[in-house]
Amino acid sequence: MSSSFQAPKGVSEYVPPRADLLYAVREAFAEQARLAGYGYLELAVFEDTNLFRRGVGESTDVVSKEMYTFEDRGGRSLTLRPEFTASVLRCVLENGLHKQGALPVKVWTTGAAFRAERPQQGRYRQFYQLDLEAIGSEDPRVDAETIAIAANWYRSLGLTRVRLLLNSLGCRECRPAYRARLQEFLRGLDLDEATRARIEINPLRVLDDKRPQVREQLAGAPLMADHLCAACKAHHDAVRELLADLGIEWEDTPTLVRGLDYYTRTTYEFDHPLLGAQSGIGGGGRYDGLSEDIGGPPLPGIGFGLGLDRTILALEAEGAEFAARPRCEAFGVPLGGAAERRMFGLVAELRRAGVAADTAFGGKKLKGAMKDADRSGARYAVILGERDIADGVAQVKDLAAGEQTAVPLADIVTTLKERLSK
Repeated sequence: MSSSFQAPKGVSEYVPPRADLLYAVREAFAEQARLAGYGYLELAVFEDTNLFRRGVGESTDVVSKEMYTFEDRGGRSLTLRPEFTASVLRCVLENGLHKQGALPVKVWTTGAAFRAERPQQGRYRQFYQLDLEAIGSEDPRVDAETIAIAANWYRSLGLTRVRLLLNSLGCRECRPAYRARLQEFLRGLDLDEATRARIEINPLRVLDDKRPQVREQLAGAPLMADHLCAACKAHHDAVRELLADLGIEWEDTPTLVRGLDYYTRTTYEFDHPLLGAQSGIGGGGRYDGLSEDIGGPPLPGIGFGLGLDRTILALEAEGAEFAARPRCEAFGVPLGGAAERRMFGLVAELRRAGVAADTAFGGKKLKGAMKDADRSGARYAVILGERDIADGVAQVKDLAAGEQTAVPLADIVTTLKERLSK
């Protein structure tokens, strides 16, 4: 009989073996971040609501429609994080990481984020992200580095259909003139009242509208790429040249704006065509004014958020051959009380040696214990009976080939490590 309780609607949950894949994918990213010199952060799951209002932007759907906001017992307004960048920057400033050494501050984190939106495949109310930020440098090489870390991670997973979409959103010097030009164009379109209101608050967000009836009318909209100042154009050209040097392909996408207000200059998105409407699997960009927006000093930054849920869906859609390390490589099958105690110690030795090992519990007979061994996914079963103990050996069985050999108990660990390495 199962419990009468169920997970809340729209929560992304994982159980083995899919959860093992999620964990392995996350570990693969941790290695990419480590190789590039990024340190790990563990952040608060909820923040002062004003951090997101000021940092993410009042006009965004995230702030205006999707945040999980509540009042705590002290009357404070708190919000479950809907994204990571504002929280990471708050943490960096609060702990003075930008004052402790050479810039940029290079950090990454991972965990759940929360948005109150309509659940569908690849779009959840509780979802999982990987976040990486480089704070304190305007160097275009930092932009290219963040993109390369994500691209290398996707490649390491075996994904081959990922596309990189790239754009520049200009800066606070050149964007105002473009903003006015875009507003003038948008005011002449046949749009609903909510979209018209958005034109006055943040017209670039209208370019992100996915509705076909709006997309059709945006065909002739002025583009930021045609209105970049000399500094922004030079920065954008440098990023593209650096990506070319690294052999990373991209598609110039002049309508790409993403969904958050803090983006400036370099803006990018990773897209996977097999995922349908929810094809974006990650993205990021530069946010050179965000520190000032949340009360900090002038501190440029760039980073990204990569969707773990959608990356898993992309792996499954492609049938990519990225395999999680097995939870069990060797499975102990003890037969009798003395064997159970000896096997318990042997399994502990295997684990200390770095071999994933498990054993049958509950005094099972040979047939039941071997079924457990098969279900564990282990490559080898180690069978130990009272006669084996007397002879100082255990039977090591290759569960795929069916071959079984007697191995001295003193050599079990080294033998299994050798066989598993092949």
